[in-house]
Amino acid sequence: MSEIKLLVLAGGFGTRLKRVVSDVPKPMADVAGYPFLKYLIENWLQQGIRSYTFLLYHKAGLIEQFVLFDEMQQLLQGCEVNFVQELEPMGTGGAIAYAVKELNINESFLVVNADTWLGKGLDQLIDAVVPSLAVVSVPDTSRYGALELSDGKVEAFMEKSVFGGAGWINAGMYHLHSELFSQWDGRPFSLESVTFPLLVSELSLGYLKLDTDFIDIGVPEDYFRFCSWIESNKEGKL
Repeated sequence: MSEIKLLVLAGGFGTRLKRVVSDVPKPMADVAGYPFLKYLIENWLQQGIRSYTFLLYHKAGLIEQFVLFDEMQQLLQGCEVNFVQELEPMGTGGAIAYAVKELNINESFLVVNADTWLGKGLDQLIDAVVPSLAVVSVPDTSRYGALELSDGKVEAFMEKSVFGGAGWINAGMYHLHSELFSQWDGRPFSLESVTFPLLVSELSLGYLKLDTDFIDIGVPEDYFRFCSWIESNKEGKL
């Protein structure tokens, strides 16, 4: 666990959250007096991660300044910490491809979203087939889009729908290999709409089912729900 790199997607604009968090990027949203990112890093450290690469664009300096702050440096003592700042918005896939190129990564690595809380699963994802994504079951898939799963592989990504219903969704945590990005042409692209559909068409995208707390703070109601959960000392399930 200590050697594998964790790439943290933290460059987004946070458009849907702007009406309640407008002055800082989503990972820096205040939760009980601390940035959301602090809770994520503490959780990742507890799971054994010791190598962090933050993929940045929007208000990158605020995130870098926070991670380099004395209190965070004490928390991250003994860890490898890197920052990769895009020159233009590259999308999730482009951000990863750019980091792979800049850091000369030639092995497998983990990827997480800096606006998503998953209580556990990184250690399990390490042992999953590469490439794989973590999936969680939710009572209403309409906001996320559902997945069709069969025989250890993702068979289809279903579009977001007003009909929703219970099902499995992409939890925003991945185990990927640098070879997936070896032919990158330098242009922005989306991991979710380009890379994953291609892997699904080849029946080569694995998955790991997780039974753990999950929340994406990208919309105000879920951001406030996470704040309440932290303020209650994580009482009950999210």
